[in-house]
Amino acid sequence: MTYRFLLSWRWLGIFLMAALFAAICVALGNWQMDRRNQAVAEIRRVQQNYDKSPVPFEEVRQLFEVAEAEAKWTTVSVSGRYLAADQRIVRNRPNNSAPGYEVLVPFRLTSGETIAINRGWLPIGNVRSGYPDAVPAPPRGNVSAVVRIKPSEPALDRGAPAGQLASVDLPGYARQLDYPLLTGSYGVMASESPRPAEAPQPLALPSVQEGSNLSYAMQWITFGVLAFVGFGYVARQQARIAREEQEPSVATRSPARPPQQPRRRGRGEEEDDLLDRLGL
Repeated sequence: MTYRFLLSWRWLGIFLMAALFAAICVALGNWQMDRRNQAVAEIRRVQQNYDKSPVPFEEVRQLFEVAEAEAKWTTVSVSGRYLAADQRIVRNRPNNSAPGYEVLVPFRLTSGETIAINRGWLPIGNVRSGYPDAVPAPPRGNVSAVVRIKPSEPALDRGAPAGQLASVDLPGYARQLDYPLLTGSYGVMASESPRPAEAPQPLALPSVQEGSNLSYAMQWITFGVLAFVGFGYVARQQARIAREEQEPSVATRSPARPPQQPRRRGRGEEEDDLLDRLGL
């Protein structure tokens, strides 16, 4: 069985297409594996940090100045007062799959430094498009709060109405304020005292499910392998067809000879045979 046809431009092109398809599948598989690894790392951070006892702000101050990935969800206790005049509403923030907003408020610590606290979530409003119906005010005076650390988010290439933010971009938020703001991380509200009569809804708990990324990765890698399996199968079939076309069948090379009719015996031969039988 010959495979010399694989050196033709046509078959080289088919092979390159199969290789390109396989490379794309492997790249997509690696992308799904990266997403799965990110999910696993996030689950580990939640399990390590989310339910731990709060630590004083002074012990983790640097995390609010420069974010560290492994410190996400670390529980921190803070004391100070809200600067409600500089409160902002963050747009397009789903919570349990429902669209809405999050409430971001500067919090002046007793040390004199200022951090941002996400007080929770509000549903979309029915009165004015693009705004919640009402924003509960934060407690006045001295407040003790427990928050969980989250890093600042990237700036988005879209604007927001006055009093709103497109994302929790702390450096961008700080440029709107007349005082310094720690811009590495912010705090997500866990509890506050005194407890207000009305407050935004708590944010949903972070997921601890890996999702389907691993199975998707395996599927893409399998598709990549099947590209070469399919190429090999088609090439083998082509080689078989070529062999049948190039090698004539036995019937074509050596046609069967028709059976010969027995030769008719002459009269003399019949008489001799009869005499032999009689022993004469």
